[in-house]
Amino acid sequence: MGQHTGAGLAVHLKNVLDHFELTYGRVLGITTDNAPSNYSITCKRQSTLEASAIKWPALRNHITCMTHFMQLALGSFMSSLGVKGCTKSWEAHERDQQFGENDSVNIGKSQRL
Repeated sequence: MGQHTGAGLAVHLKNVLDHFELTYGRVLGITTDNAPSNYSITCKRQSTLEASAIKWPALRNHITCMTHFMQLALGSFMSSLGVKGCTKSWEAHERDQQFGENDSVNIGKSQRL
């Protein structure tokens, strides 16, 4: 897909919506995390639809994911207290659960679960 720019992602979103025949009136909103490129997607969508005389206000239709927002806020709060979270990825944690912590050290990408 290339770079994760708002314009590039907007083109990808349009292709997906077209593929599933989701017409403009059927998409009520777009839920994303807080990345700036995601806001750019909704602005690009608004301008594209306005060119077709369709009203779709980006500010009203862009819904940021509450769970992501809460994770960022809690992470900041925990950092201010000096609490450090888990440094392992979920994949590493799952491998350790499956094989034991010492056995999973040499597992390469091709052998991942």
